[in-house]
Amino acid sequence: MTTAATTGPGDDATPDGLFDLVLRAARAVLPEGERAVEVGVSGGRVAAVAPLGTGLRCAEVVELADDEVLLPGLVDSHVHVNEPGRTEWEGFASATRAAAAGGVTTIVDMPLNSLPPTTTVEHLDVKRERAAGQAFVDVGFWGGAVPGNTADLRPLHDEGVFGFKCFLADSGVPEFRHLEADELRADLAELKTFDGLMIVHAEDPGALSGAPQAPGRRYSDFLASRPATAESTAIAAVVDAARATGARAHVLHLSDADSLPLIAAARADGVRLTVETCPHYLSLDADHVPDGATAYKCCPPIRESANQDRLWQGLLDGVIDVVVTDHSPATADLKEPVDGDFAAAWGGVASLQLGLAVVWTEARRRGVPLERVVRWMSAGPAGLVGLERKGAIAVGKDADLVVFAPEATFVVEPARLHHKNPVTPYAGRDLTGVVRRTLLRGAEVTDEPAGTLLRREG
Repeated sequence: MTTAATTGPGDDATPDGLFDLVLRAARAVLPEGERAVEVGVSGGRVAAVAPLGTGLRCAEVVELADDEVLLPGLVDSHVHVNEPGRTEWEGFASATRAAAAGGVTTIVDMPLNSLPPTTTVEHLDVKRERAAGQAFVDVGFWGGAVPGNTADLRPLHDEGVFGFKCFLADSGVPEFRHLEADELRADLAELKTFDGLMIVHAEDPGALSGAPQAPGRRYSDFLASRPATAESTAIAAVVDAARATGARAHVLHLSDADSLPLIAAARADGVRLTVETCPHYLSLDADHVPDGATAYKCCPPIRESANQDRLWQGLLDGVIDVVVTDHSPATADLKEPVDGDFAAAWGGVASLQLGLAVVWTEARRRGVPLERVVRWMSAGPAGLVGLERKGAIAVGKDADLVVFAPEATFVVEPARLHHKNPVTPYAGRDLTGVVRRTLLRGAEVTDEPAGTLLRREG
């Protein structure tokens, strides 16, 4: 990648200031597929996309190297920033810096595990006050749906949250309680009145309480404590409630491939249902989790390799819509207790900086093209949350761009990540795909935070 000044009397752009920046790439991932293009940027947005060789010119031209591909910035709609209240776990500065390093230019922050949780407008204001001036990428916010706050949902929607997160089982933190079946249906009915979106942690508390509980170091015991039936039972309840109310629902972090036929059938029946999965379910498997390796703990859990194959097929078939990280970090003492007890460890995988490389490494091995990965991780999440200006290299979109070297490799060194706590199950793994440069609205992300706080459009 090189940058050069190319002004002159014959310039197409400089006489009237049309372009602030031009990027030239032999490979760029556009909505219609890979193309060789020149991209003109003006006022922070894409102003032109032309075939390579057109000769768009301006004061600054970026020429991508032969081994680089121009991508739209990724959108990660499932990130736990944890600030305020548990900022020692993560924070807006560290999370958004990590996002930019991983090619993510927009995140949407979950309503927990911060204190207070984002369950009222007043709590949303606290979040925004803390995030202001710290964000290296653009940041939006989810609201929370908990018992007793149905009346807060519409005001939160009017204040610009992108939807509402709920749990159907214990969330792990006492201030964010889960919804019972009747509460889920009542909240979905409320969301239907303004076409709000409910995003659901779908595990059934009855199935979990009936599963064997065996604290200790064995991953097989932890896996048995979070059976696939807990997901399938809860997803069936979400489907029933969404069908009854006509509201939009989204299943978070799907790990159970057995639920795919149910999801496909519900959508064929007109139920307004979308689904996500995460990099750890697509790249890690229960057969290779060492005992005591609590960095791998997440809920729902990482399942067997055959299950992983079916999740990939669900993506390829379009049953799963998006791939997002569910970046859920914690301090090392909570995440990796000295005895390696899975029951005692915090459940969550930190991967915000690594998501693209993790998914691309596995996709490449499976023969899945880069453009499919980009669709799942950029256009898909942008569409899910209604960010029409994000998720693609196209005229009128924000010029959120990533220079990516898809064949370059690196070894994950936790201490070199921007995550606040250097704990990750990817430690020591060889990954393919290096982010060399990230641009937010046409400007390279630097050591000065320049992200904006987003509100739901419309």
